[in-house]
Amino acid sequence: MHTPVHASWPNQVEIYLSMVQRKVVSPNDFTNLTQVGDRLRGFEGRYNATAQPFQWRFATSDLDDLLARLDRHTTDHQEGSSARALLEQAAEQTCESQQ
Repeated sequence: MHTPVHASWPNQVEIYLSMVQRKVVSPNDFTNLTQVGDRLRGFEGRYNATAQPFQWRFATSDLDDLLARLDRHTTDHQEGSSARALLEQAAEQTCESQQ
């Protein structure tokens, strides 16, 4: 199964199960468990045949541009902490919680 390499394995499982929910289980029109199993196996086969490695298109420079725009917006509309500072603080807290 090809999943984003940036995510932890529980995140990858959640991503995959979300796809299964949206593409296989809903709508819930099954008359028996055999149909559920058949649809799940069919999805698995199609997914494994067509899945490709995830390619990021959002570079560090794109993040810098976004943060600069957020800073300008924050400065124009509010006083207080900048968007960059808030995002950096959130990133630091995320990194600390993952360790």
